[in-house]
Amino acid sequence: MSRSELYIGLMSGTSLDGVDVVLCSIDESSCRLLCSSEYHFDMKLREDIIDVINGTTTLQKIGEIDHRLGVLFAEAVQDLIEKNSIDHNTITAIGSHGQTLWHDPNGRYPHSMQLGDPSIISTMTNIPTVADFRRKDIALNGEGAPFAPAFHNFLFADLGESVSVVNIGGMANISILGQELIGYDTGCGNVLMDMWIYKHLSQRYDRDGAWARGGEVDFSLLELMLGDEYFALPYPKSTGREKFNTKWLSDIFKEFKDTKPQDVQRTLLELTAITISNEVLKFSRDILLLCGGGAKNNLLVERLQSLMPNIQLLIAQNADELEAMAFAWLAYKRIHKEKVALSSVTGAREDGVLGGVYL
Repeated sequence: MSRSELYIGLMSGTSLDGVDVVLCSIDESSCRLLCSSEYHFDMKLREDIIDVINGTTTLQKIGEIDHRLGVLFAEAVQDLIEKNSIDHNTITAIGSHGQTLWHDPNGRYPHSMQLGDPSIISTMTNIPTVADFRRKDIALNGEGAPFAPAFHNFLFADLGESVSVVNIGGMANISILGQELIGYDTGCGNVLMDMWIYKHLSQRYDRDGAWARGGEVDFSLLELMLGDEYFALPYPKSTGREKFNTKWLSDIFKEFKDTKPQDVQRTLLELTAITISNEVLKFSRDILLLCGGGAKNNLLVERLQSLMPNIQLLIAQNADELEAMAFAWLAYKRIHKEKVALSSVTGAREDGVLGGVYL
């Protein structure tokens, strides 16, 4: 067995609610979480990113956000190191997902844009940084997402083929473990619920689904949302804020102006629950492992269990940290020049060595 090495993973998802930072001990057969933290996401930067995604921008703004995110990610790493008295010389590399601004793998010119200058991260922390994972997969004619299924397969392979894994972040993705790995984005996870509660209550997210619990499902609204073409697409497929955003919400709600905001929140939660369960039920699996921030939403978990009564629903260990752990592991794979088995997930013509190394 190879000697274990220390890697830091950085994840800032589509919810823009914080930067997850983890320190992992990794070898060829295991990835063990040693410590973690969530670093505060600067609210002005969050608003500027959302403005860029939802409207027009300039090259200057893109460059400035790239720089500001690089500094934010470096500060998040430094915070973890200082709080846990870690010797940075013991860390082999940082794996940084970056902040996705736009993801369009099926356009005329396929691309995926993640910002957060890795040169700034490596310079400020004095630790080699691996970043820009998605574009190599897109160059290989893949979707460039989701990446979590490859890590889920590595982490949970010993559980056998009775298990599926769903990660509920801003978007939700499913991993069907087995001889041929299947994985794809089911659609919106927390992103629309987070947008809606921030608009009406200035809260970053609906803790435990408490606000949604006090509302009622508007079934006409739900039916309209479920009719979106994305949910009917075959896999491989992936999505992001370029699809499920404030414009998507405003276009939907033109016909539902009188629906109470709290009822909309409840309906958005039902949309996430149904679109996840619809995909899980396509595969013969006895156990569903939940991870990501959505696994902490009690009402969402209750609805998933109600929609899938014959499936045992479990919350994965380190559910909140798994996405960041995945990018620590992807950094390990890149440093060792190992291909990531993702082609069956993304539709790429072959597996690739993913990411660039910034010394």
